[in-house]
Amino acid sequence: MPELPEVEVVRAGLAPAVSGAVVERVEVLDERSLKRHAGPSEDFVDRLTGATLAPPSRRGKFLWVPIESASGEASARTEALVVHLGMSGQVLLRTPDAPRDRLTRIVLDVRHPEHGPLRVDFVDQRIFGSMAVDALLPTADVPAERIPSQVAHIARDPMDPHFDDRRFLAALARKDTGIKRALLDQTLVSGIGNIYADEALWASRIHYDQPTRALSRAKATTLLAEVRLVLGKALAEGGTSFDAQYVNVNGASGYFSHSLNAYGQAGEPCPRCGRAIVREQFMNRGSHFCPFCQRVRAARPVRS
Repeated sequence: MPELPEVEVVRAGLAPAVSGAVVERVEVLDERSLKRHAGPSEDFVDRLTGATLAPPSRRGKFLWVPIESASGEASARTEALVVHLGMSGQVLLRTPDAPRDRLTRIVLDVRHPEHGPLRVDFVDQRIFGSMAVDALLPTADVPAERIPSQVAHIARDPMDPHFDDRRFLAALARKDTGIKRALLDQTLVSGIGNIYADEALWASRIHYDQPTRALSRAKATTLLAEVRLVLGKALAEGGTSFDAQYVNVNGASGYFSHSLNAYGQAGEPCPRCGRAIVREQFMNRGSHFCPFCQRVRAARPVRS
């Protein structure tokens, strides 16, 4: 599934093309891609046709494009086009006459004041992704900021300027679970999926099943720093692409897969100690780690 870097790459690619653009035509080719839209396809088409799009935003793995009101004031925006890529969703920018991918589910014809006519194609092989028009609500911690109601339950991600390190570390300390399960809990911290959890845990020398209650504050702080480092590097390299599914708006693949130390490296030598990386079954997926560098540590007794 696309994680924070892959979704952020799409957001950044869309921004110059859709900001200020007017939606001239909407075509729904597969209504299954509207499963998160509260209404029929005709409602989706009507609410988008003629709308002016604002700069896109993202939280975790969710991407949305606010719809400008007639006044054009940010405070007056009440709705947004919400995009979730699911397992295999792609948002591609095309010229109006470009051939369509056979897996195209939704098409938006837009006209940008500088770039002219463009086509935004939502392509999705497995149809786990979706598009929807959703209401924008103020956030609890930053009232001036608005997010779609579908995203309200998602925590901020570590790259968000409003991410509260202290609040996260305190919440993590209250958890009674394995550390990787905590990292994948989108209500605790968003945007971290299997790939980047494995990479950050390897960099921090923490076993994926290390109990959160036995993780020192210093070690948790180190882990958070490594999460940011691995996400930042992945962003700089365009995300992680193992096949043609994970691409940017121009259809190009990221190359962070060449920088992976643990994920997908089962049987390969650990870059740190030379012992073999191991893959174990975890939550219907796999966890990749070095059994020598990443051992489960017991909590140190607190001295009186």
